[in-house]
Amino acid sequence: MGIFEFLMLVCFGISWPFSIAKSIKSRSTKGKSIVFLCFVEIGYVFGIVHKIINNFNWVTYVYMVLFCVVGIDILLYLRNRRLDAKGAK
Repeated sequence: MGIFEFLMLVCFGISWPFSIAKSIKSRSTKGKSIVFLCFVEIGYVFGIVHKIINNFNWVTYVYMVLFCVVGIDILLYLRNRRLDAKGAK
């Protein structure tokens, strides 16, 4: 089963590098939702906990990588929110 879970994570996770690139380039929070990002992050935490408790295998590391990638997007959102506030003055 690990391969199908891995492929699911790849399909979900493939969008994050594009989202991060957009955040870096736009320097704005437009089109982003911190609530959405936080729910995705929480979902990855639940996935990691499940894997640790029930079925720790190599896919657990994919969850951890995606958790970090979404964390980067959250940090960029916070940075861009600060930049948006400076620009509004």
